[in-house]
Amino acid sequence: MTDVAGSARIDKRAFVEDGAIIGENCEIGPFCYVGRDVVLGDDVTLMHHAVVEGRTDIGAGCRVFPMAIIGGEPQSIRHDGSLTTLKVGKNCTMREGVTINTGSSHGGGKTVVGDNNLFLANSHVGHDCVIGSNVVLSNNVMVGGHAIIDDRVILSGGAAIHQFVHVGRQAFVGGLAGVVNDIIPYAMVVDNPAFMGGLNVVGMTRSGMSRSELHIVRKAYKAIFADGRVRENASAARDAFAGQSDAALEIIDFVLNREGERALTTPGSRRRGGETG
Repeated sequence: MTDVAGSARIDKRAFVEDGAIIGENCEIGPFCYVGRDVVLGDDVTLMHHAVVEGRTDIGAGCRVFPMAIIGGEPQSIRHDGSLTTLKVGKNCTMREGVTINTGSSHGGGKTVVGDNNLFLANSHVGHDCVIGSNVVLSNNVMVGGHAIIDDRVILSGGAAIHQFVHVGRQAFVGGLAGVVNDIIPYAMVVDNPAFMGGLNVVGMTRSGMSRSELHIVRKAYKAIFADGRVRENASAARDAFAGQSDAALEIIDFVLNREGERALTTPGSRRRGGETG
């Protein structure tokens, strides 16, 4: 039986399947579709022609714009058709044409999205991804299955994130970048194939990082990527920078504790492209 809060407003031209749960003050516009296993938290807005399906839980205050499809089946030939899940946090905005898939039967079965995220038009999040909070996916960004995008990451227009890639906190990925390897926190990554062009100094400054800590992080970055011995350099830097900067240690620990199957995005140049190591 459908559970619709008394304060919800559902256009008579929308279709809400029996079994859906609709929270207080939700607004569902004309020609929307809401599946039977969907939960909409309080104050969720679905604009006309929005689709929410699958076993999908949308957090309070989210907005879904026209032609977005949230909770579609995973795009995987290995998926066995079983019912998997998508959980979206609070206050996320999913603009026109956004697609976010549920998890897959072979990948853990759940896709998870944090709070306060902005998904711009026609961006895509694949199955089994974990998206942090305060993340921006600009227009036409593509995030492949099983990827991890940490908090405060910005992915610029048309960027493509390979499956299983891990993008560290507050990294900035430039427009049309093709990212095939993991990215350290605070990195600035550009081009295709992607390489690191330095640190996301603007983002670090805006987040309140002091000038003195920024200087320490730069020193740690240079020490880690001084040559091809990235892991060995990071291990040495762990002791050298202990107690000096939480951000520097965050980068070092990211390098040392990576568990994924991708390599690491390293510094490069536009002339010769990126390197991996």
